[in-house]
Amino acid sequence: MAADLAPRTLRLGFSPCPNDCVVFDALVHGRVSTPLTFDVVLDDVEALNGMAAAGALDVAKVSYHAAAHLARDWRLLRAGGALGRGVGPLFVAREPLRDLRDQLVAVPGGRTTAMLLLSLYAPGVRTVPMRFDRIMPAVAAGEVDAGLVIHEGRFTYRDHDLICLQDLGRWWELTTGHLIPLGAIAVARSLDHAVQREVARVVRASVEAAFADPGASEPYVAAHAQEMDPDVRRRHVELYVNRHTLDLEDEGVAAVRALFAAAAERNLAPAPPDDLFVGGDRLGASQAVREVAGH
Repeated sequence: MAADLAPRTLRLGFSPCPNDCVVFDALVHGRVSTPLTFDVVLDDVEALNGMAAAGALDVAKVSYHAAAHLARDWRLLRAGGALGRGVGPLFVAREPLRDLRDQLVAVPGGRTTAMLLLSLYAPGVRTVPMRFDRIMPAVAAGEVDAGLVIHEGRFTYRDHDLICLQDLGRWWELTTGHLIPLGAIAVARSLDHAVQREVARVVRASVEAAFADPGASEPYVAAHAQEMDPDVRRRHVELYVNRHTLDLEDEGVAAVRALFAAAAERNLAPAPPDDLFVGGDRLGASQAVREVAGH
């Protein structure tokens, strides 16, 4: 039970993207009751992947690709992540490309899910890591031949006179039939199980608060959005904050397991442990909530 936990402070890292700000708004602004307090670190997801790998955080938003490598030291929450259909990274360029093997592709980091999907779609392609908000300008300027676009860039790449060569999320969906898992909230295994469960509870409670009052998080979203256009922010939130943000459900768990299996089969990541999720793999949403609440 949360009341039995001793007060403590955890380092929490998430991105300033609109969907993460929606997820964590209630938590960071004290609208979720918990004995835990959180020191918040805001950075882009590839930087967060690195901080999680270095053990510099206790709770972190990480790419599912990174999560596959971190799973021996981290467990995943069923709430708070980004997963769905039509949400995947876009493979963009200035013009059609015939042979990808001869092209240099900018990617938003080697541990991002976008990079994993590209490796599954076009094995062996040459890549260069780049901060996600630098990729479209670099492609448009001819610094690279193509790039992987994530976050709100899927709504704005045409503003840079770029074309979409492939929607890698859509490719994954058509190839496997699964949702595309992008980012997860992870908690360090070094924390006591009771603390892990409390983190799971409060993250879900923060998401529930966001759904109950959608306008409450707008000031926090606007303050941190990389793309300040209000319509882009709205479309971003509508796309990436969905029912799977509240709970992965069995469909989401199956998608995560399928992505991890595909990565392991290609030797792109190790096979994950069985106890991957706080709250378990096979629980329905209501049962998962009861477990993390300690009932």
